[in-house]
Formats: sequence, C-alpha cells, structure tokens
Amino acid sequence: MANFNIGRSQMCVDEQGNPFIIMEEQEKKKRLQGIQAHKANILAASAVAQTVRSSMGPRGMDKMVVGPDGDVIVTNDGATILEKMDVDHHIAKLLVELSKSQDDEIGDGTTGIVVLAGALLDKAMDLIEKGIHPLRIATGYEKACSVAVARVEEIAKKVDIHENDSAALKKAAMTALGSKVVSGRKDQLAKICVQAVLAVADLSRLDVNFDLIKVEGKVGGKLEDTHLIHGIVIDKDFSHPQMPKVVKDAKMCILTCPFEPPKPKTKHKLDIRS
Repeated sequence: MANFNIGRSQMCVDEQGNPFIIMEEQEKKKRLQGIQAHKANILAASAVAQTVRSSMGPRGMDKMVVGPDGDVIVTNDGATILEKMDVDHHIAKLLVELSKSQDDEIGDGTTGIVVLAGALLDKAMDLIEKGIHPLRIATGYEKACSVAVARVEEIAKKVDIHENDSAALKKAAMTALGSKVVSGRKDQLAKICVQAVLAVADLSRLDVNFDLIKVEGKVGGKLEDTHLIHGIVIDKDFSHPQMPKVVKDAKMCILTCPFEPPKPKTKHKLDIRS
C-alpha cells in the first residue's frame, strides 16, 4: 500500500492498485440531517430568489453581473442573471434550471417563477417548523396546484388574436417589453414582434418555430430605425461604390463556390544596401 500526502488529505493505494483518499479531521465534519438539512436547502433557494426579486416588474432594477474574466453584463432578465451567477449550492442550481426551462418553454416570466418558488419554500419552512412532514407539504402543494389550474381554466376566455389588428397580442408583447431596456420604444417594437411571430406561426398547431426569426443588430443605428424584413438579409459590402443600391425584379444566382473579387497578388521586396 502506497501513501501520498495531498494538502490536508492522504492519498492511499490498496493491494489492487485502486486509489482512495483518507480525509483529515473527518470525524469533526458534520453532515446535516433531517430538519437542519431542509432548512439549509430552503435558505439557499430563498437567497437566490431574494437576489433576483428586486429586478422584477417595470420598476425593477437592473443587475450588474461581473464575470470571472471581468466582463460586465447589465440586465434585469432573471434567466440571464442566474445563468451568469456563480452558484455552487445544489438546490440553488435547481432554481437556475427552473428559470432556464421557463425561458426555453415560455420565453418570459423567468424572474417571477424563481420568486414564486422562493415564496413557496419560505411558507414550507413555517410548516416544517410546526412538525409537518415534507412529503405532506409537497402533496398539499400538488393539490393546491390542481385547484389553481382548474380555477384558471374556469375563468379563462378565448381571444381572437386577429381582432382589432392583433391588439391583444400587441398588448401582451408590450407587457413583456415594459421591464426591459427598450421599454421607451415598446409600442413600435411590440408591433414588429407580433408581425414577425404571425409571419412564421403555424396557427393550426398553435406552434411557433423561433429559429425562423433572426434578430440582426447593426452598429450606428438608432432604436427607432428597427424594422421587419420579410425575407433573407445577406450581409455583404459593395464591391464598388457605383453598384446599384436597389434592384427590382432581380434574377438570383445561387453559387456553391466562393464569389469574391480576386485579390491582387503582388510581392515587393526592398533591399537597403547603404
């Protein structure tokens, strides 16, 4: 058996050559069990919820997140904040996954869902301290969820999305943009969003493939210059300034090889003798 000292632990190798580590002061380390473990997990999740809570809603504050390389991101999008935060605790990581799945599935409400989960866990803490078993609390939450869903379905009403020039969709888009940096131009951007989504939406399947919508940013333009293009944008510079800027009823040629003006191949060599 061979021994190697690694910091405050000991690396050993058994007869078969399998390594194992003996930790120093292992008997002094305590493993959390029972209610203490539940409390520690709930406190970690609540800390994450508290962090993003102040960025919620139209009056929400932006967060400045500084990455390990010193790059700075200013945002109030819950999913982005949690993704960029360096979260170590396993329960806190679950909340990060929760906001990520909300973003993938719905695209909005990433902060709200984390704050709601944090609030539910805070209430669960009170019930645990009263001596109620965590399984009973979880079952209660599941029953409450089914009651809430049934009530939502009861009060839901059908809306014709094409009525009044898609006014309902524009209102929904403006609500989502209200807490973002672009809220100053939310009327114009909401209109563009609705037009873009309706252009690619499959209304029979109630499905939208967002891969068909591309957002292209241009340096130097203003926010109000934003407009929707039904088609393809191919970003190419003019080879010559006299080339026409607009061509109507143009014929297209699709090439499978590079089509660039040839670069002049000139090599100069200068020898200085004296």
